[in-house]
Amino acid sequence: MSHDPLTLQNTRPLILGSSSKYRHELLSRLQWPFETVSPAVDETPFEGERPIDLSLRLAQEKAAHVAKLHPHAIVIGSDQVADLHGQALGKPLNHENAVSQLTKMSGQTVLFHTSVCVRCEDTQFSQTFVSSVKVVFKVLSQKTIESYLLKDKPYDCAGSAKSESLGVALLEKIESDDPTSLIGLPLIQTTHLLMLAGLDVLSSA
Repeated sequence: MSHDPLTLQNTRPLILGSSSKYRHELLSRLQWPFETVSPAVDETPFEGERPIDLSLRLAQEKAAHVAKLHPHAIVIGSDQVADLHGQALGKPLNHENAVSQLTKMSGQTVLFHTSVCVRCEDTQFSQTFVSSVKVVFKVLSQKTIESYLLKDKPYDCAGSAKSESLGVALLEKIESDDPTSLIGLPLIQTTHLLMLAGLDVLSSA
């Protein structure tokens, strides 16, 4: 007896391979049940690695790590890297690093590369894409930077600014084809890849 592959795939669990609360909130918007598993991946850039390549590689490695542990599941791996004229800026993790990042980005145009890999070991499905957002920062005084960081505390955000929060006050312009990309998970393309993997978020879970 033949089976609809989409129906079969929709019985597979969905796993977000990330500990990011921002990606968790974004994926929750799709109203599809999922688990989260934090991938054990070294995020250190290779020597000479371009920011966009770093983002793509880490998304693939995160998805692969979690998919091997859960071969029956459809896994989403994602990573975001800020690109300042070819220099990769990751999460600042502390106040001092955040001040340094925002000082460098003051008055500059920064690309935020967010990569997503959707993978399923059982079906050998794996596809990756990258969404790049162009962000133009205002010229920022040290007083403005300090005030912003104390209020928003974006120390877990690549580029030290939360665009969905007070970080918009630091920006002149955002150019993107997906409003969720800069926050950390481009939902338009993610839902497309999930469909290709066999999971239609508009069907019944």
